[in-house]
Amino acid sequence: MDNRMTIAQLRLTSANAQLRKQVQAQADSSSSPASFKEVLNRNVLKFSQHAELRMQQRGISFKPETINEIVNAIDQAAAKGAKDSLVVYRDVAMIVNIPSRTVVTAMDGKSLQGNVFTQIDSAVIVN
Repeated sequence: MDNRMTIAQLRLTSANAQLRKQVQAQADSSSSPASFKEVLNRNVLKFSQHAELRMQQRGISFKPETINEIVNAIDQAAAKGAKDSLVVYRDVAMIVNIPSRTVVTAMDGKSLQGNVFTQIDSAVIVN
């Protein structure tokens, strides 16, 4: 059985249980806890309609473990104050808006050749 997820499934991951735990932990540890929506927006990777289309056209899909690695890379970029980052995972490059945690576009290895990436302020290479 293939563990790959479709684009629509990426939005509904098993991370929901983890998010509930984080919300509860924040509620227990602070006087003004973040709302569930704030925590969800901080921890979920979203895909723009354009990115979904490009990923579908280029046959790009990710396993849940891969999504977690990409989210960790976005967390690192956010910690450094990045706004728009080039995130490279194996042979897939994505432009990600860090504050909204949204993949704006994605390219596979074939599409990467000869491209110049502009309007980014950082790059994160995920192993």
